[in-house]
Amino acid sequence: MTESSANKLLNGDACHRTSNGRKSSKNGFVKNHCLFQQPQKYRSPREKNQNVTHNSSLYKKPFLESFEETPLLVAVLTYMGYGILTIFGYLRDFLRNWNIEKCHVAQEREEQKDFVPLYQDFENFYTRNLYMRIRDNWNRPICSVPGAKMDLVERVSHDYNWTFEHTGKVVKSVINMGSYNYLGFAENTGACADAAIEYTQKYGVGVGSTRCEMGNLDIHEELEQLVARFLGVESSMAFGMGFATNSMNIPALTGKGCLILSDELNHASLVLGARLSGSTIRVYKHNNMQSLEKLLRDAIVHGQPRTHRPWKKILIVVEGIYSMEGSIVRLPEVIALKKRYKAYLYLDEAHSIGALGPNGRGVVDYFGLDPKDVDIMMGTFTKSFGAAGGYIGGKKELIDYLRRHSHSALYATSISPPVAQQIITSMKIIMGEDGTTLGADRLRQLSENTTYFRRKLRDMGFIIYGNDDSPVVPMMLYMPAKIGAFGREMLKRNIGTVVVGFPATPIIESRARFCVSAAHTREMLDTV
Repeated sequence: MTESSANKLLNGDACHRTSNGRKSSKNGFVKNHCLFQQPQKYRSPREKNQNVTHNSSLYKKPFLESFEETPLLVAVLTYMGYGILTIFGYLRDFLRNWNIEKCHVAQEREEQKDFVPLYQDFENFYTRNLYMRIRDNWNRPICSVPGAKMDLVERVSHDYNWTFEHTGKVVKSVINMGSYNYLGFAENTGACADAAIEYTQKYGVGVGSTRCEMGNLDIHEELEQLVARFLGVESSMAFGMGFATNSMNIPALTGKGCLILSDELNHASLVLGARLSGSTIRVYKHNNMQSLEKLLRDAIVHGQPRTHRPWKKILIVVEGIYSMEGSIVRLPEVIALKKRYKAYLYLDEAHSIGALGPNGRGVVDYFGLDPKDVDIMMGTFTKSFGAAGGYIGGKKELIDYLRRHSHSALYATSISPPVAQQIITSMKIIMGEDGTTLGADRLRQLSENTTYFRRKLRDMGFIIYGNDDSPVVPMMLYMPAKIGAFGREMLKRNIGTVVVGFPATPIIESRARFCVSAAHTREMLDTV
């Protein structure tokens, strides 16, 4: 893809190319770039707000996020806990090596010892000795709709979580605080379920072809037109898998000679897409606009390594809501920097679409910004819409290009018709086009539940991360022993939640993650 065509596809008009010149009109330097501090509510001395300084003139309402530093004593005890686990892990490996303790881990057969090993022994150390101790907290089989409450299949392990057996019993009415069911559309009754059943009878379940062959149905065209109207963009394209929407489309947009500036906490799909593109990748501190601006300046001043030629394209990649931190991207500032330095912006709204904004249209709606200021708008249907797949929205030139060059469009099977209808019906409810106020009611209920749940946790003395308006609520556990204990004790009380530890989080920042839903009642939240 040539430089001019790539820029034209993203901007849809003039070909903007970064320059090494020192004139402000060329390289994007700004004389008055000083960021000043927005008034913040009182925080305890150990509590920190990441990049407290920012341009408050870009925000129409207070933007409050809290990330309390790990107390020193807790950090020391956490490191000691992992140290003890590591020591005992090496001891158990020694016993396994002498066949004193049975080893369940995957390993090569004796006749394959002269081949290159398939399994690196040290890389599996954490899995063998730490993860297996608390493995029962994950992959629990569900046997009902994952709504506000769910049913779990009971299972037991007789070999310390290496294998599980089903008891034949079902744990009923477990409060679901783990699913991304933000608006409560994961249900088997109601308008969405009825529409999905109707279209299953009309089209069947599978398509059996790609969009560019025999898998382009009229319902797919209707879906994409609706998504474009919902987002406020010229055109959109739907894909059958959210992960592939990122990993397979970013390589079609950037390549060698391009620069990707990625937030350090971006999702694995964004990281994979960036790596597959062959572009140069530079990572900036999470939600830190000073760090991002420094990288932008350096990129323009120095250009590409060795040759110092201008970058063909600079792409800033961010998420709307970061699912492990509960934080919201500082989109007004990102857009300001993007315009100042003539870069492009890729916004992943997997968690924010449907969950933020007065109209449920994501982080752009939340900040009251113009969708045209975001070059590539990406999102998924797997969360707020209770379905599957993802989308990309933007200018018509961009979408037409992706239809011809995206691997996800050319080689992946089309979205299942009942899934497409689930998305259409739920989206129309959110937009109020179903003739009811159900969508507005659910948006309001989600906002109220989020505020209430976060306030109650703070009042109880728990340390929680993220933005006050984020329905993703991480509660800090810190110590490794608490990860398994918390998940098991919550299940004993018929509460299902997600616990997360290293390496998914920093080693001293293990946490439990709650996902608030509009389907949760005040009684359920009080029980939790």
